[in-house]
Amino acid sequence: MKITSIQIGEIFVPLVTPFKTALRTVENVEDIIIRINTDTDAVGYGEAPPTAVITGDTKGSIVTAIRDFIAPAIIGMDVLDIDTIMQRVHRSILKNTSAKAAVDMAVYDLYAKCLGVPLYKALGGASDTVETDLTISVDTIDKMVSDSLAAVAQGYKVLKVKVGKEGLADVERIRAIRAAVGHDIAIRVDANQGWTAKDSVRIISKMEDLNLNIDLVEQPVKAHDLAGMQYVTQHTFTPILADESVFCAEDAIKIIQMGAADLINIKLMKTGGIYEALKICSIAEIYGVECMMGCMLESKISVSAAAHLTAAKSIITRADLDGPGLCKIDPYTGGPIYKENLIHMTDAPGIGITEVPGL
Repeated sequence: MKITSIQIGEIFVPLVTPFKTALRTVENVEDIIIRINTDTDAVGYGEAPPTAVITGDTKGSIVTAIRDFIAPAIIGMDVLDIDTIMQRVHRSILKNTSAKAAVDMAVYDLYAKCLGVPLYKALGGASDTVETDLTISVDTIDKMVSDSLAAVAQGYKVLKVKVGKEGLADVERIRAIRAAVGHDIAIRVDANQGWTAKDSVRIISKMEDLNLNIDLVEQPVKAHDLAGMQYVTQHTFTPILADESVFCAEDAIKIIQMGAADLINIKLMKTGGIYEALKICSIAEIYGVECMMGCMLESKISVSAAAHLTAAKSIITRADLDGPGLCKIDPYTGGPIYKENLIHMTDAPGIGITEVPGL
C-alpha cells in the first residue's frame, strides 16, 4: 500500500457554547482536514486545529507545511514502512507540529487498516473504553456552576474547570462548583499558564485548606517557566500536570528529572502525532509517571486518533478528549462511539472514520 496523494480541506463545526480560557475565546471548530490516498484505494484521515496561541500554527502554515514540505517527502512510500515515513515527516520541516500530527494520524489510520485491526489494538490494546472529562469554560461563577451541573446531569463524572484570569478569585469559582456538584465528581483545574509561581502556591494551598479535593492542577505557570513549575510542584500537595511545557520526549525527560510536575499531558498537536507521543509514553513508563491524553479544540477525527492511543496505553490514566462533546454536530461517519463521558472503541480497522465531508 503506497501513498499516492494528500488532499487538504477545511471543516467548520459550531460549538454548543463559547470555549473560554485564560488564553482565548473560540466559538467554532475551524480545522484543516486531510485525506491520504493510496494505490489500493484505502484512505486515511487526519485533522489539525490552528491553535496559534499554543502551537504557533495557523491555517495557512498548516496547509503550506503539508502541501509544500511533508507531502513531497512521503508520496510514493509504503505505509508499512512507518518508521521511515515518520522520520521523513519530522525532518521535512521544523516545528509545524499540528501539520505533522494530521499527516501522522492519517498514516497510522492506514497502517492499522493494512493490519486489518483497530488502531488501538495495533498500538497495544490496553482497553476498549476511555473515560473523558468535560471542560467548563471560565466565566461568571453562576454560569460555571450552571454548566457544571448540566455536565453532571449528562453523565460526566470528571470536570476540567478553566481558570487563570483572576488569581485568588478563581478559588471562589472552584468552591462554588464543588458545593454544587458534591464530592463524588472529580474536578481538575486548568490555569492555562495564567498564574505566577507564588500565586499558584497561594491559590492551590487555599483550595487544599478548603478541602476542595482537586484531582490535579494543569499548567499553572508559563510554559517556559520550568523553575516555577518545580516550585509549585514542591510546595503543594495537589498533583501538578505539565501541559504546554511538554511538546516532545526531551521536554518530558527534563520535566520529570527536575520534579517540575507530577503528571504529563500528551497532545498530538504538540508532539506532532502518535509516533512522537509513543516516545513520551515510553519515557513515562520508565519513570513511573502517569499521563493524561488531551486535545486542543478539535473535532472527531483527531480526537478519535488520540482516543485510540489512550485506549492502547495503560500509562495514560486520564483523558481530556471532550472536543466532540463540545460540538453541536458530528459531521463524520464512523469512528469510536462517543456517549457522554465514555468513548467506546469499535472493531472497525484504523481510526474508524469512513466519511469526511469536503474530502
